[in-house]
Amino acid sequence: MAGNLRTLRGLISEIRRSSSDKKIKDSLLVQHLLQLYKKNQVTDEQLCREQFEMARLAETYSCYLSSSRRYMAIKDEYHGKGERSVRDTANMVGFKLPHDPK
Repeated sequence: MAGNLRTLRGLISEIRRSSSDKKIKDSLLVQHLLQLYKKNQVTDEQLCREQFEMARLAETYSCYLSSSRRYMAIKDEYHGKGERSVRDTANMVGFKLPHDPK
C-alpha cells in the first residue's frame, strides 16, 4: 500500500509540474485519480487483481509524464538555437578552449 501511495503522490506531483494551474486539487484529473485509488483499495482479506493492474498503469503514466517533462527541458536547452560558436559549444559540454585561462 505504501508503494501505491508513493506512486499516487508521484503522479500528482508530475501533474502539478505540467499544469499551469497552481490549485490542482480541484482538477477533474486529480479527482478522477483519487476516486480510482479509493475504489481499488484492498484490505488484508482480499486480493484484487485490478489493483495491481492499476498500480502498474499508474507507474507507467508517472514515468511517461516525468520523461516527457525531462525531454522538453533537454530539447529546449539544446535544440533550435541556430549556429553556435566553438566557444559556446565548448562551454555547453564543459570543455575549455586551449587559449582559455584555467
